[in-house]
Amino acid sequence: MADKVKITLTKSVIGASPAQRKVVEALGLRKMHQTVELADSPATRGSIKKVSHLLTVEEA
Repeated sequence: MADKVKITLTKSVIGASPAQRKVVEALGLRKMHQTVELADSPATRGSIKKVSHLLTVEEA
């Protein structure tokens, strides 16, 4: 397991529920194709799982 995870917002949140929009924003993603690098923790993995259909995830 890597120390960090690279997360990219690849699909729009326009059709997503308000709860999913908040999860995406909590991950630090604001624009399409923006990439953030976060620590690989159970909390981060849980957030990624909730909106996995909108994201691309890489081990960093």
